[in-house]
Amino acid sequence: MEPLKSKRQFPDVPHFLGLIAWKLPTIRRTKEKIDKAITIYDLQKLAKKKVPRATYDYVEGGAQREISYQRSADAFTNLEFNVRVLRNISSIDTSTEVFGKNVDLPIIFAPTGYTRFMYHVGEPAVAAVAEANNLIYCLSTMGTTAPDELAAAVPGARRWFQLYMMQNREQSLSMINSAKENGFEALVITVDTPVSGHRPRDIRNGLTIPPRLGLKTIAYVIAKPRWWINLLTTKKLEFAAFRGWDKPLAELASHIFDSSMTFDDLAWVKSVWDGRIVIKGIQSVEDAVKCKEAGVDAIVLSNHGGRQLDRGSVPLEILPDVVAAVGNELDVYIDGAVMSGQDVYGAIARGAKGVFVGRAYLYGIMAGGQYGVQRVVDILKKEFINTMALCGVKNLNEARALGAKIRSCRPHNS
Repeated sequence: MEPLKSKRQFPDVPHFLGLIAWKLPTIRRTKEKIDKAITIYDLQKLAKKKVPRATYDYVEGGAQREISYQRSADAFTNLEFNVRVLRNISSIDTSTEVFGKNVDLPIIFAPTGYTRFMYHVGEPAVAAVAEANNLIYCLSTMGTTAPDELAAAVPGARRWFQLYMMQNREQSLSMINSAKENGFEALVITVDTPVSGHRPRDIRNGLTIPPRLGLKTIAYVIAKPRWWINLLTTKKLEFAAFRGWDKPLAELASHIFDSSMTFDDLAWVKSVWDGRIVIKGIQSVEDAVKCKEAGVDAIVLSNHGGRQLDRGSVPLEILPDVVAAVGNELDVYIDGAVMSGQDVYGAIARGAKGVFVGRAYLYGIMAGGQYGVQRVVDILKKEFINTMALCGVKNLNEARALGAKIRSCRPHNS
Protein backbone atom coordinates (compact mmCIF):
# COMPACT_ATOMS: atom_id res chain seq x y z
CA MET A 1 0.00 0.00 0.00
CA GLU A 2 1.60 3.23 -1.19
CA PRO A 3 1.05 6.10 1.25
CA LEU A 4 -0.99 8.98 -0.13
CA LYS A 5 0.83 12.24 -0.62
CA SER A 6 -0.24 15.84 -0.33
CA LYS A 7 0.50 18.49 -2.96
CA ARG A 8 3.26 20.84 -1.83
CA GLN A 9 3.41 24.58 -2.22
CA PHE A 10 5.54 27.48 -1.07
CA PRO A 11 5.15 28.32 2.63
CA ASP A 12 2.61 30.99 3.50
CA VAL A 13 5.20 32.62 5.78
CA PRO A 14 8.58 32.95 4.05
CA HIS A 15 10.31 33.42 7.38
CA PHE A 16 9.88 29.72 8.07
CA LEU A 17 11.82 28.62 5.00
CA GLY A 18 14.85 28.61 7.24
CA LEU A 19 13.36 25.77 9.24
CA ILE A 20 13.97 23.39 6.36
CA ALA A 21 17.68 23.50 7.10
CA TRP A 22 17.14 22.03 10.54
CA LYS A 23 18.00 18.42 11.15
CA LEU A 24 14.75 16.48 11.06
CA PRO A 25 13.86 12.82 11.66
CA THR A 26 14.00 10.64 8.57
CA ILE A 27 11.05 8.61 7.32
CA ARG A 28 12.98 5.44 8.07
CA ARG A 29 13.53 6.41 11.69
CA THR A 30 9.83 7.19 12.08
CA LYS A 31 8.83 3.82 10.62
CA GLU A 32 11.24 2.03 12.92
CA LYS A 33 9.64 3.70 15.94
CA ILE A 34 6.15 2.90 14.69
CA ASP A 35 7.09 -0.74 14.13
CA LYS A 36 8.29 -0.98 17.72
CA ALA A 37 4.93 0.20 19.06
CA ILE A 38 3.27 -2.79 20.72
CA THR A 39 0.14 -1.05 22.00
CA ILE A 40 -1.95 1.99 21.11
CA TYR A 41 -0.52 3.64 24.21
CA ASP A 42 2.97 3.33 22.69
CA LEU A 43 1.70 5.24 19.66
CA GLN A 44 0.10 7.79 21.97
CA LYS A 45 3.50 8.50 23.54
CA LEU A 46 5.07 8.90 20.10
CA ALA A 47 2.25 11.19 18.99
CA LYS A 48 2.78 13.53 21.91
CA LYS A 49 6.37 14.06 20.79
CA LYS A 50 5.48 14.79 17.16
CA VAL A 51 2.81 17.51 17.27
CA PRO A 52 2.26 20.87 19.00
CA ARG A 53 0.60 20.86 22.38
CA ALA A 54 -2.65 22.37 21.08
CA THR A 55 -2.96 19.56 18.53
CA TYR A 56 -2.31 16.82 21.06
CA ASP A 57 -4.61 18.38 23.65
CA TYR A 58 -7.40 18.62 21.10
CA VAL A 59 -7.22 14.86 20.53
CA GLU A 60 -6.67 13.74 24.12
CA GLY A 61 -8.84 16.29 25.89
CA GLY A 62 -12.48 16.17 26.89
CA ALA A 63 -15.18 18.31 28.43
CA GLN A 64 -14.83 19.99 31.82
CA ARG A 65 -12.88 17.67 34.17
CA GLU A 66 -12.85 14.87 31.56
CA ILE A 67 -14.76 12.52 33.86
CA SER A 68 -16.96 11.10 31.08
CA TYR A 69 -13.96 9.89 29.12
CA GLN A 70 -12.29 8.44 32.20
CA ARG A 71 -15.45 6.56 33.16
CA SER A 72 -15.67 5.12 29.65
CA ALA A 73 -12.05 3.98 29.91
CA ASP A 74 -12.67 2.57 33.39
CA ALA A 75 -15.60 0.53 32.10
CA PHE A 76 -13.31 -1.22 29.62
CA THR A 77 -10.66 -1.68 32.32
CA ASN A 78 -13.23 -3.33 34.59
CA LEU A 79 -14.46 -5.82 32.01
CA GLU A 80 -14.39 -9.46 33.02
CA PHE A 81 -14.53 -11.93 30.15
CA ASN A 82 -16.29 -15.27 30.29
CA VAL A 83 -13.93 -18.03 29.16
CA ARG A 84 -14.50 -21.44 27.63
CA VAL A 85 -11.63 -23.90 27.17
CA LEU A 86 -11.03 -26.98 25.03
CA ARG A 87 -12.74 -25.36 22.06
CA ASN A 88 -11.50 -25.60 18.49
CA ILE A 89 -10.27 -22.09 17.79
CA SER A 90 -7.80 -23.05 15.05
CA SER A 91 -9.68 -20.88 12.55
CA ILE A 92 -10.89 -17.51 13.83
CA ASP A 93 -13.19 -15.26 11.79
CA THR A 94 -13.18 -11.56 12.74
CA SER A 95 -15.40 -10.42 9.88
CA THR A 96 -18.95 -9.12 10.07
CA GLU A 97 -21.57 -7.84 7.66
CA VAL A 98 -22.34 -4.13 7.65
CA PHE A 99 -25.27 -3.03 5.50
CA GLY A 100 -25.03 -6.05 3.23
CA LYS A 101 -21.27 -6.13 2.73
CA ASN A 102 -18.54 -7.84 4.72
CA VAL A 103 -15.83 -5.96 6.59
CA ASP A 104 -12.75 -7.70 7.96
CA LEU A 105 -13.06 -6.33 11.51
CA PRO A 106 -15.96 -4.92 13.56
CA ILE A 107 -14.21 -1.55 13.53
CA ILE A 108 -15.27 1.69 11.83
CA PHE A 109 -12.98 4.71 11.57
CA ALA A 110 -14.99 7.33 13.47
CA PRO A 111 -15.60 10.84 12.11
CA THR A 112 -13.04 13.22 13.57
CA GLY A 113 -12.69 16.90 12.81
CA TYR A 114 -9.58 18.79 11.68
CA THR A 115 -7.62 15.67 10.67
CA ARG A 116 -5.09 17.70 8.67
CA PHE A 117 -4.37 19.48 11.96
CA MET A 118 -2.91 16.15 13.14
CA TYR A 119 -1.19 15.15 9.88
CA HIS A 120 -0.93 17.18 6.70
CA VAL A 121 -2.43 14.57 4.33
CA GLY A 122 -5.45 14.28 6.59
CA GLU A 123 -8.61 12.29 6.00
CA PRO A 124 -7.52 10.56 2.75
CA ALA A 125 -4.65 8.88 4.61
CA VAL A 126 -7.12 7.28 7.03
CA ALA A 127 -9.54 6.31 4.26
CA ALA A 128 -6.69 4.66 2.37
CA VAL A 129 -5.96 2.45 5.37
CA ALA A 130 -9.66 1.64 5.62
CA GLU A 131 -9.69 0.58 1.97
CA ALA A 132 -6.53 -1.52 2.33
CA ASN A 133 -8.01 -3.41 5.29
CA ASN A 134 -11.61 -3.72 4.05
CA LEU A 135 -12.98 -1.38 6.69
CA ILE A 136 -15.28 1.67 6.65
CA TYR A 137 -14.22 5.31 6.98
CA CYS A 138 -16.61 8.02 8.18
CA LEU A 139 -15.88 11.60 7.08
CA SER A 140 -16.79 14.40 9.47
CA THR A 141 -18.75 17.55 8.72
CA MET A 142 -15.85 19.25 10.48
CA GLY A 143 -13.32 17.56 8.21
CA THR A 144 -10.51 19.29 6.38
CA THR A 145 -11.30 17.31 3.22
CA ALA A 146 -14.54 17.67 1.24
CA PRO A 147 -16.60 14.63 0.16
CA ASP A 148 -15.63 15.03 -3.50
CA GLU A 149 -11.95 15.35 -2.58
CA LEU A 150 -12.06 12.18 -0.48
CA ALA A 151 -13.88 10.24 -3.19
CA ALA A 152 -11.30 11.31 -5.76
CA ALA A 153 -8.36 10.43 -3.51
CA VAL A 154 -9.63 7.03 -2.35
CA PRO A 155 -12.40 5.96 -4.76
CA GLY A 156 -12.43 2.33 -3.61
CA ALA A 157 -12.98 2.99 0.09
CA ARG A 158 -16.36 2.39 1.73
CA ARG A 159 -17.38 5.86 2.87
CA TRP A 160 -19.94 7.17 5.34
CA PHE A 161 -20.62 10.86 5.95
CA GLN A 162 -21.21 12.33 9.41
CA LEU A 163 -23.67 15.21 9.46
CA TYR A 164 -24.29 17.94 12.00
CA MET A 165 -27.69 19.46 11.33
CA MET A 166 -27.23 23.13 10.49
CA GLN A 167 -29.38 26.06 11.50
CA ASN A 168 -29.63 26.67 7.75
CA ARG A 169 -31.38 23.58 6.29
CA GLU A 170 -30.17 24.47 2.81
CA GLN A 171 -26.61 24.07 4.06
CA SER A 172 -27.48 20.65 5.48
CA LEU A 173 -29.12 19.68 2.19
CA SER A 174 -26.03 20.76 0.26
CA MET A 175 -23.86 18.48 2.41
CA ILE A 176 -26.29 15.58 2.04
CA ASN A 177 -26.36 15.98 -1.74
CA SER A 178 -22.57 16.14 -1.88
CA ALA A 179 -22.35 12.88 0.07
CA LYS A 180 -24.94 11.28 -2.21
CA GLU A 181 -23.20 12.41 -5.40
CA ASN A 182 -19.82 11.14 -4.23
CA GLY A 183 -20.75 7.59 -3.31
CA PHE A 184 -21.17 7.79 0.46
CA GLU A 185 -23.35 4.85 1.47
CA ALA A 186 -24.55 6.01 4.90
CA LEU A 187 -25.39 9.25 6.65
CA VAL A 188 -24.29 9.40 10.30
CA ILE A 189 -26.27 12.12 12.08
CA THR A 190 -24.65 13.31 15.30
CA VAL A 191 -27.29 14.33 17.83
CA ASP A 192 -25.36 15.03 21.04
CA THR A 193 -24.24 18.53 20.08
CA PRO A 194 -27.19 20.93 20.47
CA VAL A 195 -24.50 23.19 21.91
CA SER A 196 -20.75 22.78 22.12
CA GLY A 197 -19.18 21.04 25.08
CA HIS A 198 -16.97 23.13 27.36
CA ARG A 199 -13.40 22.00 26.68
CA PRO A 200 -10.92 23.85 28.89
CA ARG A 201 -7.82 22.59 27.07
CA ASP A 202 -8.92 24.02 23.72
CA ILE A 203 -9.93 27.33 25.31
CA ARG A 204 -6.61 27.68 27.15
CA ASN A 205 -4.71 26.87 23.97
CA GLY A 206 -6.73 29.42 21.97
CA LEU A 207 -7.34 26.74 19.37
CA THR A 208 -8.25 28.03 15.90
CA ILE A 209 -8.21 26.57 12.39
CA PRO A 210 -5.83 27.57 10.89
CA PRO A 211 -3.52 28.17 13.86
CA ARG A 212 -2.64 31.80 14.48
CA LEU A 213 0.98 32.85 14.66
CA GLY A 214 1.30 34.45 18.10
CA LEU A 215 4.17 34.32 20.58
CA LYS A 216 2.94 31.01 21.98
CA THR A 217 2.75 29.60 18.46
CA ILE A 218 6.34 30.59 17.75
CA ALA A 219 7.39 28.46 20.71
CA TYR A 220 5.46 25.54 19.22
CA VAL A 221 7.26 26.08 15.90
CA ILE A 222 10.64 25.79 17.56
CA ALA A 223 9.59 22.63 19.38
CA LYS A 224 7.89 20.86 16.43
CA PRO A 225 9.51 22.12 13.19
CA ARG A 226 8.51 19.19 10.94
CA TRP A 227 4.83 19.57 11.79
CA TRP A 228 4.98 23.27 10.92
CA ILE A 229 6.90 22.71 7.70
CA ASN A 230 4.21 20.24 6.59
CA LEU A 231 1.51 22.75 7.53
CA LEU A 232 3.13 25.64 5.69
CA THR A 233 4.09 23.76 2.51
CA THR A 234 0.71 22.11 1.82
CA LYS A 235 -2.71 23.56 1.05
CA LYS A 236 -4.30 25.91 3.55
CA LEU A 237 -5.64 24.22 6.67
CA GLU A 238 -9.36 24.99 6.93
CA PHE A 239 -12.76 23.36 7.33
CA ALA A 240 -13.89 21.96 4.00
CA ALA A 241 -17.51 22.82 4.80
CA PHE A 242 -16.81 26.22 6.37
CA ARG A 243 -14.03 27.75 4.35
CA GLY A 244 -12.89 31.07 5.75
CA TRP A 245 -13.77 30.35 9.38
CA ASP A 246 -10.89 31.54 11.56
CA LYS A 247 -12.45 32.12 14.99
CA PRO A 248 -11.92 29.93 18.08
CA LEU A 249 -13.42 26.48 17.64
CA ALA A 250 -15.50 26.87 20.78
CA GLU A 251 -17.62 29.47 18.95
CA LEU A 252 -18.37 27.33 15.92
CA ALA A 253 -21.11 25.07 17.32
CA SER A 254 -23.28 27.90 18.62
CA HIS A 255 -22.83 29.73 15.32
CA ILE A 256 -23.99 26.97 12.96
CA PHE A 257 -25.42 23.92 14.77
CA ASP A 258 -29.19 23.57 15.14
CA SER A 259 -30.18 23.38 18.81
CA SER A 260 -33.88 23.08 17.88
CA MET A 261 -33.56 19.67 16.20
CA THR A 262 -35.95 16.93 17.40
CA PHE A 263 -36.81 13.36 16.39
CA ASP A 264 -39.41 14.83 14.03
CA ASP A 265 -36.60 16.22 11.87
CA LEU A 266 -35.48 12.70 10.98
CA ALA A 267 -38.46 12.48 8.63
CA TRP A 268 -37.00 15.38 6.63
CA VAL A 269 -33.63 13.63 6.46
CA LYS A 270 -35.28 10.45 5.16
CA SER A 271 -37.09 12.49 2.51
CA VAL A 272 -33.85 13.84 1.03
CA TRP A 273 -31.50 10.88 1.62
CA ASP A 274 -32.12 7.42 0.17
CA GLY A 275 -29.15 5.64 1.74
CA ARG A 276 -28.64 4.18 5.20
CA ILE A 277 -29.15 6.38 8.27
CA VAL A 278 -27.13 6.03 11.48
CA ILE A 279 -27.85 8.11 14.60
CA LYS A 280 -24.74 8.84 16.68
CA GLY A 281 -24.84 10.16 20.22
CA ILE A 282 -27.54 7.98 21.82
CA GLN A 283 -27.14 7.80 25.60
CA SER A 284 -30.32 6.13 26.86
CA VAL A 285 -32.58 3.15 26.24
CA GLU A 286 -35.53 5.50 25.70
CA ASP A 287 -33.84 7.39 22.86
CA ALA A 288 -32.62 4.13 21.31
CA VAL A 289 -36.23 2.92 21.15
CA LYS A 290 -37.29 6.23 19.57
CA CYS A 291 -34.63 5.71 16.89
CA LYS A 292 -36.05 2.27 16.19
CA GLU A 293 -39.53 3.74 15.89
CA ALA A 294 -38.18 6.42 13.52
CA GLY A 295 -36.96 3.68 11.19
CA VAL A 296 -33.23 4.39 11.16
CA ASP A 297 -30.78 1.62 10.31
CA ALA A 298 -28.29 1.85 13.17
CA ILE A 299 -27.34 3.81 16.27
CA VAL A 300 -24.06 4.61 17.96
CA LEU A 301 -24.09 4.71 21.75
CA SER A 302 -21.75 7.61 22.35
CA ASN A 303 -20.92 10.39 24.78
CA HIS A 304 -18.82 11.99 22.02
CA GLY A 305 -15.64 10.56 23.49
CA GLY A 306 -16.30 12.52 26.68
CA ARG A 307 -16.03 15.77 24.72
CA GLN A 308 -19.58 17.10 25.17
CA LEU A 309 -21.33 16.46 28.50
CA ASP A 310 -19.07 15.60 31.40
CA ARG A 311 -20.52 12.87 33.67
CA GLY A 312 -22.67 11.53 30.83
CA SER A 313 -23.74 7.94 30.27
CA VAL A 314 -21.07 5.30 29.69
CA PRO A 315 -21.82 3.50 26.38
CA LEU A 316 -20.37 0.14 27.42
CA GLU A 317 -22.50 0.11 30.59
CA ILE A 318 -25.86 0.79 28.93
CA LEU A 319 -25.10 -1.38 25.87
CA PRO A 320 -26.81 -4.65 26.96
CA ASP A 321 -30.02 -2.87 27.97
CA VAL A 322 -30.14 -0.99 24.67
CA VAL A 323 -29.57 -4.15 22.62
CA ALA A 324 -32.33 -5.91 24.55
CA ALA A 325 -34.71 -3.00 23.94
CA VAL A 326 -34.21 -2.63 20.18
CA GLY A 327 -33.73 -6.30 19.33
CA ASN A 328 -32.64 -7.09 15.79
CA GLU A 329 -34.40 -4.13 14.21
CA LEU A 330 -31.31 -1.93 14.07
CA ASP A 331 -27.56 -2.31 14.54
CA VAL A 332 -26.02 -0.98 17.74
CA TYR A 333 -22.45 0.37 17.78
CA ILE A 334 -20.53 2.08 20.56
CA ASP A 335 -17.58 4.42 20.77
CA GLY A 336 -15.43 6.11 23.40
CA ALA A 337 -12.12 4.93 24.89
CA VAL A 338 -11.65 1.95 22.57
CA MET A 339 -7.89 1.61 22.83
CA SER A 340 -7.17 -2.11 22.42
CA GLY A 341 -8.33 -5.28 20.75
CA GLN A 342 -9.58 -6.42 24.14
CA ASP A 343 -11.78 -3.32 24.27
CA VAL A 344 -13.17 -4.24 20.84
CA TYR A 345 -13.86 -7.77 22.06
CA GLY A 346 -15.55 -6.49 25.22
CA ALA A 347 -17.94 -4.33 23.21
CA ILE A 348 -18.82 -7.24 20.92
CA ALA A 349 -19.27 -9.62 23.86
CA ARG A 350 -21.71 -7.20 25.48
CA GLY A 351 -23.80 -7.08 22.31
CA ALA A 352 -22.41 -4.41 19.98
CA LYS A 353 -22.42 -4.82 16.23
CA GLY A 354 -19.06 -3.08 16.21
CA VAL A 355 -17.08 -0.12 17.51
CA PHE A 356 -16.22 3.33 16.21
CA VAL A 357 -12.55 4.11 16.83
CA GLY A 358 -11.38 7.73 16.95
CA ARG A 359 -8.60 8.71 19.35
CA ALA A 360 -6.68 5.49 18.68
CA TYR A 361 -6.20 6.15 14.98
CA LEU A 362 -5.52 9.84 15.60
CA TYR A 363 -2.63 8.82 17.84
CA GLY A 364 -1.43 6.67 14.97
CA ILE A 365 -1.69 9.41 12.37
CA MET A 366 0.06 11.94 14.63
CA ALA A 367 2.83 9.44 15.37
CA GLY A 368 3.48 8.33 11.81
CA GLY A 369 0.92 9.44 9.26
CA GLN A 370 -0.73 6.77 7.14
CA TYR A 371 1.86 4.25 8.29
CA GLY A 372 0.88 4.95 11.89
CA VAL A 373 -2.82 4.40 11.15
CA GLN A 374 -1.98 1.05 9.57
CA ARG A 375 -0.06 0.15 12.71
CA VAL A 376 -3.19 0.91 14.76
CA VAL A 377 -5.17 -1.57 12.68
CA ASP A 378 -2.43 -4.19 13.00
CA ILE A 379 -2.31 -3.81 16.79
CA LEU A 380 -6.08 -3.90 17.26
CA LYS A 381 -6.46 -6.91 14.98
CA LYS A 382 -3.71 -8.91 16.67
CA GLU A 383 -5.07 -8.15 20.15
CA PHE A 384 -8.64 -8.90 19.07
CA ILE A 385 -7.77 -12.29 17.61
CA ASN A 386 -5.68 -13.16 20.65
CA THR A 387 -8.56 -12.30 22.99
CA MET A 388 -11.05 -14.32 20.94
CA ALA A 389 -8.76 -17.34 21.06
CA LEU A 390 -8.15 -17.09 24.80
CA CYS A 391 -11.89 -16.73 25.49
CA GLY A 392 -12.59 -19.79 23.34
CA VAL A 393 -14.63 -18.23 20.53
CA LYS A 394 -14.04 -18.39 16.80
CA ASN A 395 -16.47 -15.74 15.51
CA LEU A 396 -18.36 -12.67 16.66
CA ASN A 397 -21.65 -14.45 17.27
CA GLU A 398 -19.94 -16.83 19.68
CA ALA A 399 -18.40 -13.85 21.49
CA ARG A 400 -21.82 -12.25 21.92
CA ALA A 401 -23.30 -15.53 23.14
CA LEU A 402 -20.51 -15.93 25.70
CA GLY A 403 -20.84 -12.36 26.95
CA ALA A 404 -18.81 -10.20 29.34
CA LYS A 405 -19.57 -8.30 32.52
CA ILE A 406 -18.26 -5.14 34.15
CA ARG A 407 -16.93 -5.72 37.63
CA SER A 408 -17.93 -3.23 40.29
CA CYS A 409 -14.96 -1.39 41.76
CA ARG A 410 -14.47 -1.87 45.49
CA PRO A 411 -11.48 -1.07 47.69
CA HIS A 412 -9.23 -4.08 48.27
CA ASN A 413 -9.76 -3.85 52.03
CA SER A 414 -13.56 -3.79 51.88
